[in-house]
Amino acid sequence: MDNSFRQFLDTYLDIWRNSPLTELSQLISKDYKAREITGENIVDFGYEESINGWEQGFNFVKENNAQWILNEISVIPLRIDEKSVILSATMIVQGKSLETSNLFFQTFKKNNFDDWKLVRNYVEVGVLNDNLNRIHFN
Repeated sequence: MDNSFRQFLDTYLDIWRNSPLTELSQLISKDYKAREITGENIVDFGYEESINGWEQGFNFVKENNAQWILNEISVIPLRIDEKSVILSATMIVQGKSLETSNLFFQTFKKNNFDDWKLVRNYVEVGVLNDNLNRIHFN
């Protein structure tokens, strides 16, 4: 894996775990596009809606003294300047792990300034953790 991307991804995940919105917003492209699936509901959104969603999530973590649990499932090179990452995210709230996770398919692209940015995201909300524990990649 590209060393600059590995460093970026580690930084991105650390920022996510620590919940500073200002830092995270700098890692998301202004041209960001996303789709979130919750049961039968499908929502498409862009940068501004994403920042609002992150803010709500980060506030929830802080207000409930919760902790993010992030699991890197796979990193897939798409092109020399583009990588796709599959992640699961759940939380520990009041000492108890949630029974579900959100499954993220995130695409990062290197911009003209040689910086990696999150450009696309597809999220499956409420996946049972037991189902995620069965995932095996070669």
